[in-house]
Amino acid sequence: MFIVLLAIIPVDDAFSELELNTYNQVYTAGQPLLVYGKGLPDETLIIRVFAPDDTIAKFDQITIGSEGIFNHVLLTWPEPSPSFPFGTYTIEVISTLQSGLSQKIDVKFASTAELTKIPVERNLTTLVFAPETAAINTPFRVFVQTTSDGLLIGNDPKELLATTHIHLPSGKVETISNDFSTLHQGLYFVDYTPHEEGTFVFHVVAFNEGIISQGSAATNVLSQNLGGISNQLIKLNSVLNETSDKLTTLKSEISGFGSTLESGSTNIDTSVTSISNSVKNMEEATLQLNSLLFPIVASIGIIVALQITILARRR
Repeated sequence: MFIVLLAIIPVDDAFSELELNTYNQVYTAGQPLLVYGKGLPDETLIIRVFAPDDTIAKFDQITIGSEGIFNHVLLTWPEPSPSFPFGTYTIEVISTLQSGLSQKIDVKFASTAELTKIPVERNLTTLVFAPETAAINTPFRVFVQTTSDGLLIGNDPKELLATTHIHLPSGKVETISNDFSTLHQGLYFVDYTPHEEGTFVFHVVAFNEGIISQGSAATNVLSQNLGGISNQLIKLNSVLNETSDKLTTLKSEISGFGSTLESGSTNIDTSVTSISNSVKNMEEATLQLNSLLFPIVASIGIIVALQITILARRR
């Protein structure tokens, strides 16, 4: 009777006819991953296991029996490796008769069985990488990384980063969610050109599998970038080096001039000494001349006096 009822239910209303369950939420290496549930009798189901980075780690196809119940061992958990790292895995079962109806369930692959009581959850992380400084009207690149349980995950950036925006220095908010390009799954970038000076805050919001994660980075936009300042410093250094060379040359010339002045000073000292000696000689000659002329002048004076006396007597 139950089977007949399933046959007359329309496909669009058959949501409840696809169920997916697992016996555990957390598994360790060596344990089997057993899935069970129900669907339409004799229906073919596609079962996929998605790794933490959203890649398909396992793919199976099974056919349900006439009872509409399935029970299937998907895999035995191997030792952790780059292909099967620890983290949260998603199991998806897809119906081939119910218009692609699907069900999902998350399980955890952990290092020890003691974690069996820890609830399964995804840890979505968003990192933003932006330059600390930039120049006005000069484009620069901002990178965004999204990970889940430490592994890169991604989607169309227009959907994954749908509410990403920038806080401008003027206080306005600019949306850039449609400007991102995909570098690699989980790695995205946007080229942005600032048109005003100040601090630009890039606020990236990632939304995946019902979980939201946010990350921010700030860039200080200057009138010119560090490259321009560096070029100016190089030119200044060149001018300083040239000035230093000229100062060295001037110092050398001044040093030569100093020796010339010293030589001239020595010559002047010698000349002054010679002149002093000459003056001294002249003084000695003058004294000698005076000693010679004094008797003569005295004799002349005596003669003149005698003549005046003789003339006076004659009168």
